[in-house]
Amino acid sequence: MLTLTKSLFALMIGFMLTTVFGLIMIPILKRIKVGQRISIYVGETHQKKAGTPTMGGLIFIIPTLISTLILLFMGKINYSTNLLIILFVMVGYTLIGFLDDFISIKKKRNKGLSILQKLFLQFIVALAFYYVYCRYGRGDSTLEITLFNFKWNMGWFYGIFILFMLVATSNAVNLTDGLDGLAGGLSAMAFLSYGLLAWGSYGIQGNQDIAIFCFILVGSLMGFLVYNTHPAKVFMGDTGSLALGATLATVAILTSHELSLVVIGGVFVIETLSSIIQILSFHLFNGKRVFLMAPLHHHFEKLGWQETDIVKLFWIVGFMLSLIALIYGVWI
Repeated sequence: MLTLTKSLFALMIGFMLTTVFGLIMIPILKRIKVGQRISIYVGETHQKKAGTPTMGGLIFIIPTLISTLILLFMGKINYSTNLLIILFVMVGYTLIGFLDDFISIKKKRNKGLSILQKLFLQFIVALAFYYVYCRYGRGDSTLEITLFNFKWNMGWFYGIFILFMLVATSNAVNLTDGLDGLAGGLSAMAFLSYGLLAWGSYGIQGNQDIAIFCFILVGSLMGFLVYNTHPAKVFMGDTGSLALGATLATVAILTSHELSLVVIGGVFVIETLSSIIQILSFHLFNGKRVFLMAPLHHHFEKLGWQETDIVKLFWIVGFMLSLIALIYGVWI
């Protein structure tokens, strides 16, 4: 009961700080003209969003960090290696996203860092995470599915698996961040799920701290959605999406629920697969496309769906997948 009270308190602090911080930051972002540039390939409705402030990830990331420090100072959350690892990854990927957004705005183009530059920086932070995880964290290289009594000690291959998880998940959330409130809402559900999974896990040291951090971030994302749902007053940009994806993967690893991420982050997986399928189909079959446009949310737009209806559908799918993961979370 005490952990639940702490978690709800953490959620409330994250929400309130982000809501207030958004009121301060959005006018500043408008004043310094960090407007989003819109691709010519997306629909006319998206062209109307040109100039909407980006780098909005700072609106929920900074309050999340401040909320964590407040709770540490109050003694509501313990100083743990797991918590430090999560904060390190979040800040690292935030800086990568911020640099990408900054270059994009500075050079007045849709893309900031090149794909190779971005991947290189993502792998550097992921490697640093793996080193700290092995030296100071749990360092266990075993994947387990309790339902089938299956355990696999991956050995050195687990390191490659971790690198893939962080880079893939950060880019998957980034791909999904194409409609107002879509990535933010799905991320809130995902972190809520992992918060509950961590809250119910007693065998791993530091899981209570992970649970409380997840609730802080859920509250912060709820506060951000006040400004990011349609019509969005601000976009999270790569500053927010890369940080969310990498942090989500980190939480999955530290709670030993790596495989649950495929279910909890199922919409992110589907969005990413739709893009991969589209690219492969285009290059292997003489320009043929499986979808009208990828990622999948753009396909629905081309079919004539309203943006808000697509977001609702994807949120519902994300919610149902999260419920499935929570029900069977002990087994996966």
